[in-house]
Amino acid sequence: MAGNPRNGRPYRRLTAQQRALRLPCWWCGHDIDYRITGEQAKRSSWAFTLDHATPISLGGSLLDPANARSAHRRCNSARGNRVAQGPQRASRRW
Repeated sequence: MAGNPRNGRPYRRLTAQQRALRLPCWWCGHDIDYRITGEQAKRSSWAFTLDHATPISLGGSLLDPANARSAHRRCNSARGNRVAQGPQRASRRW
């Protein structure tokens, strides 16, 4: 029986690559506090999580970088498995 694919090396590598980009939350547009790591990140609403544009439950790829997005933990959780894009925002950061 295979383990959880989110614990595997390819998933951890994709998460690290996305984190290294230091992008704002793709859902709300606000900056993510990338200093929050480890156990603290599991409890913080403002910590980075890897989100997927097309949710895994709806057929999105777990490991495709084109499906990976940076999100706050709270935004990722609130979004659930909806496919809709985040709120409209300015095309550049002011």
